[in-house]
Amino acid sequence: MRHRGFYVVALIVLGLPILFPRSYFVEVNGTAILFNAALAMGLNLLMGYAGQISLGHAAFFGIGAYATAILTTRYGLSPYLAMAAGLLLNFCIAYGLARPLLKLKGHYLAMATLGMGIIVHIFLVQTGRLTGGPDGISNIPNLSVFGWSLNTDQRWYVAAALWMLFVLKMSLNLAGSRMGRAFRALHTSEVAAQMMRIDTTSAKTQVFVLSALIASLTGSLFAHQKAFVSPDSFSFFFSIELVTMVVLGGLGSTYGALFGAAFITLLPELLSSIENYEVMIFGLILMATMMFFPKGLYVTLLELLQRQMGIKRALNAWGPGKRGPKC
Repeated sequence: MRHRGFYVVALIVLGLPILFPRSYFVEVNGTAILFNAALAMGLNLLMGYAGQISLGHAAFFGIGAYATAILTTRYGLSPYLAMAAGLLLNFCIAYGLARPLLKLKGHYLAMATLGMGIIVHIFLVQTGRLTGGPDGISNIPNLSVFGWSLNTDQRWYVAAALWMLFVLKMSLNLAGSRMGRAFRALHTSEVAAQMMRIDTTSAKTQVFVLSALIASLTGSLFAHQKAFVSPDSFSFFFSIELVTMVVLGGLGSTYGALFGAAFITLLPELLSSIENYEVMIFGLILMATMMFFPKGLYVTLLELLQRQMGIKRALNAWGPGKRGPKC
């Protein structure tokens, strides 16, 4: 079932530019949705699978983007070496922070990750000589794959789609693996997971680092696609957006994270007339989801659809004119 859903998503995502060639909506908004979906699925591994809250995930996204931007524009490094350096830097930071941070639980962990995100954002703003400060870094070189230059919106859409599908496939495979089951056991009860001889410290570190690396590579691709980065793209508000995407879709649901990313990314376009109230609207969505759809909007709608299909299947089994079982 998981693989069937993957092929359906792949068909839709790769088929859109064919059905709607040179569509601004597909190429620009679609690329943003795909990058956000990769980020949301990575965060879902941490929050939905392992149950570890993070309110500073935009920090890893920003580190990956700025590592690529700085090394390619200031030091003339190859984009792929710069992306690898960003991965290495994020690995070291995530691994170094994982053990002390993930000893915390609940709102203590949320506040700690929030502080991490704010510190990274302040660093990007204040270190003007290195990061360009509030003005950011421009003229980031274009990316080429096997001589195929990603110099158009259409090509960037395809590249973003392939990266998102890779993250989706990896997340689905992880869900059914031994490691994925260990993450879910950790989410359910850390004590019970320890009783099952799961190294909970190692498991939390692994998922934290994996989520950070997905964000890092997404950030590097984002930097090359935009050819410009600034601290505004990696603020605390964007971290809250990512959390909203995961919660809206449904914690622990990979397809839910994809649904949440599409919904939240398109929401500003639908509410462009009231853009000054975006923060309030995201807060209201998060509150309403937790209150009325605790499993997430996507998961709730999917369960409702399955229930309706189950009822129809049961009625059709009796056929017209047949009676049900006697009570």
